[in-house]
Amino acid sequence: MSELRINGFKQVRDILRNLLSFIRFKKNQARALEKATSLLSEKPLSGFSKKDLRNLVDLMLAIQSNNYATKRKKTRQELIKILDLTP
Repeated sequence: MSELRINGFKQVRDILRNLLSFIRFKKNQARALEKATSLLSEKPLSGFSKKDLRNLVDLMLAIQSNNYATKRKKTRQELIKILDLTP
């Protein structure tokens, strides 16, 4: 088990792409994080459409659901409210 601090969405995405074939546990979480960092590295969050933000919420929920260390998980509704996606 290792912990690594990486700054920047592009760097995280690139490292994950190189490591994905070697990951055994939490592969679904790693794939979701790779997709999220790809989306986040394309443009600033302020330039995201509602569809992009909803896609990001889905990826956040996928990452969160595979993280058993977190005791308090955010619901879809909480994430939508945080990202100001309420109608």
